Amino acid sequence: MGEKMEMEDTLMEKGKKPTAPKPPNKYETLFQPCLAELIGTMFFVFVGCVSVIENVPAAGRLQPALVHGLAVAVMVAVMDNISGSHFNPPFTIAIYLCGGMELMMVGPYLASQLIGGVLGAGMAKMMVPADRYLNATGAAFDILKSESQLSGAIFGEVAMTCLITMVVLLVAVNQKTKTPLAPFLVGCTVIINVLAGGDVSGTCLNPARAFGPAVMTNYWVYHWVYWVGPIGGGLVAAALLRLILGDSKLRVVMKT
Repeated sequence: MGEKMEMEDTLMEKGKKPTAPKPPNKYETLFQPCLAELIGTMFFVFVGCVSVIENVPAAGRLQPALVHGLAVAVMVAVMDNISGSHFNPPFTIAIYLCGGMELMMVGPYLASQLIGGVLGAGMAKMMVPADRYLNATGAAFDILKSESQLSGAIFGEVAMTCLITMVVLLVAVNQKTKTPLAPFLVGCTVIINVLAGGDVSGTCLNPARAFGPAVMTNYWVYHWVYWVGPIGGGLVAAALLRLILGDSKLRVVMKT
């Protein structure tokens, strides 16, 4: 009798239709990633601005370099599985060009990053004394004073953004070189770049990092450099992956 009942239960289970997969959670696929980009960029710009405003003269470039690099490493590690941890418009553009995200998410990501940059600069303004904030121009990039500096600054922003974007693409998008060490490697690249080129352009490498303080202090002198240079560097990095460094799925030439 027991065996008969088990057989009937088995037949009933086999006759059941397979359970339909649950529809994707719209909050987790659209809104949460954008909020993660906003919050991650906000805190990155916040601590970055404070590190510049409150920079100890004896530390030189070391203090801002370590703060920016460690902030990137921490935020990438904790937000990676939510949004991919871009926090930088050139990263988003390059990742899209390399097939790492859908086009419909590019615009919301960029808007979230810029809003986060403004909020982060506002948080820094609320935290530090007004006179120090004013003297440091809110940590806006004011190192460029004349046109004679432009060529070196633009090239530096392109080259250094290319380097860090290439690292991001290699450790996060390219299947052949993906690694769990991504947060550490990206953070180290930020530190290297700031130490190497801080006196040339300020080593922005991120339009959101430049935009927030510029809005808070209304300081726009040569601000365009911090859009043209980083975005140009991101495009060069995407081209390097697509043409030379990418695996067979990512590369568009020499597949056989």
